[in-house]
Amino acid sequence: MELREEFSIKLGRIRSLMADKKLDAVFLKRQDDFAWLSCGGRNYVGAGDMGNCGLLVTEDRCYAITNNIEAPRMLEEENIGELGFEMRAGVWHDTAFEENEISSIVKSGNIGKDFGPGNIAEDIKLIRMDLTEAEVERYISNGKDASEAIERAAMTISKGDSEYSIAARIISNMEDYGLEMISCMVASDERIRNYRHPLPTARKAEGLVQIGGNFRRKGLVVCMTRYVALSPLSNSLRKQYHDNQIIDGTYIAASKPGSAYSEALLAGKMMYEELGYGEEFDKHHQGGPIGYAGRDYRVNFSTNGKIQEHQGFCWNPSITGTKSEDTCIVTKDSVTMVTGPVLFPKAEISAGGVTLTRPAILER
Repeated sequence: MELREEFSIKLGRIRSLMADKKLDAVFLKRQDDFAWLSCGGRNYVGAGDMGNCGLLVTEDRCYAITNNIEAPRMLEEENIGELGFEMRAGVWHDTAFEENEISSIVKSGNIGKDFGPGNIAEDIKLIRMDLTEAEVERYISNGKDASEAIERAAMTISKGDSEYSIAARIISNMEDYGLEMISCMVASDERIRNYRHPLPTARKAEGLVQIGGNFRRKGLVVCMTRYVALSPLSNSLRKQYHDNQIIDGTYIAASKPGSAYSEALLAGKMMYEELGYGEEFDKHHQGGPIGYAGRDYRVNFSTNGKIQEHQGFCWNPSITGTKSEDTCIVTKDSVTMVTGPVLFPKAEISAGGVTLTRPAILER
């Protein structure tokens, strides 16, 4: 699929939304929404929700609105020129330029924005969830490279390595593939049991190491978790990790387009209970849909909406001491694992009528 074809599909979705909501224009400036509409562009220079360039769509025109600092990069490197956006750039110290320019283009002021008054961010999120053919291809490529990067780092971990040094290797490997860190978790030994979101510390690894995080390229975020054993594993931990992956597989198998998010959540909760870990369900969120954000929703029983075709998911069920987490894309007929074992040993997991290849614990 050519870039312009992908863009045309997305433009059609936005203009349908405009018609439904009786809007004269839509203005997108969030990093995730800009990446989606620009087919992988970056409108930011640092971490955060908002970017430095916004995209304005009217019934018949498309504009990029930014300052004179960002305009050249937007046009030449972030797809804005290739996609045919008309650039409107103000001098960097004209703080009223964006608002004034939008007002001059859309005189009615009837605009849906992904921030502030007239916020339609949730509506935009819904129309970006059904990934295009090109996005699916990019996502699978992201997942393969991210899996290889984190597993390559994992294979270098030795006793005495600090969690900081392990994180540095992961992030460096990701950068080799053009993948940006959104989050990077590293825990060793008792910190794995003590903290569900373990940011790296100076703690030195001795026995078991957990690594993972969210990593982004061309706007699409992948997420995964891996384990490295530096000393012999107990049979009880092997069983727990296998059970954890069964719960994860249950979530994945239950993520069927057309079903409510809560249906998949209930299926996973029931598997926790069936395997004897019922109390663990309440100890951490279970994950949910993923794509241009680390999670579009952290699904709970009040999450509204239906699962879409070609939607990304990353469930992350955990049992104190283990977690199972990889990114996938679901369709009505199949599940495609976006991340998965590349260099790691493999384990075949069957749940809900689906057989998945998942990473085993790397024993060094």
